[in-house]
Amino acid sequence: MRFGAWEIALIIILVLIVFGGAKLSGLGKSFGRGIREFKEEVRADQKEPAQERKDLS
Repeated sequence: MRFGAWEIALIIILVLIVFGGAKLSGLGKSFGRGIREFKEEVRADQKEPAQERKDLS
C-alpha cells in the first residue's frame, strides 16, 4: 500500500490539529534524543567485544 501526497498531507494536518505545534516540537526532541541514545548504546556494544578480545590476548 502506497501513500500519495494527499494522504500524507491529510495525516500531517490531523497530527497538527490533535497535538498542536508546541507538543510536536517536544515530541520531536524526545524522539531524536531517544534515537541518539539508542545509537550510542549500539556503538558501545559493538566496541566492547573488540576490547574484550584485546584483553584476552
